[in-house]
Amino acid sequence: MREAPATRILLADDHALVRRGVRLILDNEPDLTVVAEAGDGAEALEAARTHRPDLAILDIAMPRLTGLQAARELSRTQPGVRILILTMYDNEQYFFEALAVGASGYVLKSVADRDLVEACRATMRGEPFLYPGAVNALIRNYLESAREGGAPPAKAITAREEEILKLVAEGHTSQQIADMLVISVKTVERHRANLLEKLGLKDRLELARYAIRVGLVEP
Repeated sequence: MREAPATRILLADDHALVRRGVRLILDNEPDLTVVAEAGDGAEALEAARTHRPDLAILDIAMPRLTGLQAARELSRTQPGVRILILTMYDNEQYFFEALAVGASGYVLKSVADRDLVEACRATMRGEPFLYPGAVNALIRNYLESAREGGAPPAKAITAREEEILKLVAEGHTSQQIADMLVISVKTVERHRANLLEKLGLKDRLELARYAIRVGLVEP
């Protein structure tokens, strides 16, 4: 009987040392193989288009596009690719956002050597993989929602506004953002004005502080 081909993996993290360590864990398994690496979310999308992986493992805190933003875009453009979030953040907000953008699992870097291989296999079997704290958060969130009889509040800003907020906070000009997102400078300026109004902020500096506070960029 022929063995099934190894799962082809795209690995995205902005720290080369982390990528090397994770790659060692994965490439040691006969059924898993890393076919591409990326240093930020935009690179990850490009690599996914080029290499057509079965599974994308994305860090959350990356330049240009976060792992969550890349996951959202990947779910939209390549729905066949399974997604795992690998992160240092044991954070309920990120966990729920990861589920919302199409991730099948959430693995903490601190226990990657223990959990990552099984998370990859579970994801490829079509099963979710959640670390113990995430399971507790999921149950607690469900119980609170059921008690209150309502859904959690919607995010204040749209996905596109979030992309632009991140790029503004990273210091890109309106022209650079327009080029990256393939939209007009006028559209970038309109989104930025909407962000200032919605969030009650005054200028680029306050936008940058807000982006750091909500975890879109690292301080």
